[in-house]
Amino acid sequence: MSLSDRRRLILALAALPLAACGFTPAYAPGGAGQALRGRVRAADPRTSQEFDFVAGIETRLGRPQAPLFDLSYTITTSERGAARGAGLGATRITRFGTVAYQLTDRATGAVVTEGSLRNFTNYSTTDTQLASRRAAEDAQSRLMRILADQVAARLVAAMTE
Repeated sequence: MSLSDRRRLILALAALPLAACGFTPAYAPGGAGQALRGRVRAADPRTSQEFDFVAGIETRLGRPQAPLFDLSYTITTSERGAARGAGLGATRITRFGTVAYQLTDRATGAVVTEGSLRNFTNYSTTDTQLASRRAAEDAQSRLMRILADQVAARLVAAMTE
C-alpha cells in the first residue's frame, strides 16, 4: 500500500464519524451560519471599544441587510500589570474583557440566546508614552475582535439547536 493510499484511507476513516453523527458545516448553504448572515443587527456602538466589537460581529455575520434579530451587549474591561521591571513599574499589561450578550427575535421579542463570555490580551509598555498608548489601543481592539468572534460562534451554535 503506497503512502498516498494510506493517507486517503485514514482521511476516509476520520470523516466517517462525522458523517454518522449528522455533522453539517455551519457556513454551508442552508447552515446556521448562513441563516444569520446579514440578519443580525447589533446595538449601535457608543464607544471605540463597542465600535470594534460591532465591526467584528459584522465581519463574521455580515452587515445587516434585512435584520431578523437584534443583538444587545454590555462590555466591561479592566487591566492589571502582568510583569514588573525593577525601577520601571509594569512592563507588561493584561487587559481583561467581558461581554454579556442577548439575541432577540425582532418579530416576537423572544430571547433566542444569551450568555456572557470573557477573554484577555496583553501588551507591553515602553519608554515612550505614544508607543505605550498605541499598544494599549491595539490590545483593546484585539480584545474586542476576540470577544466578537466568540459571540458570533455562540450565536451560530445556538441557531443549530
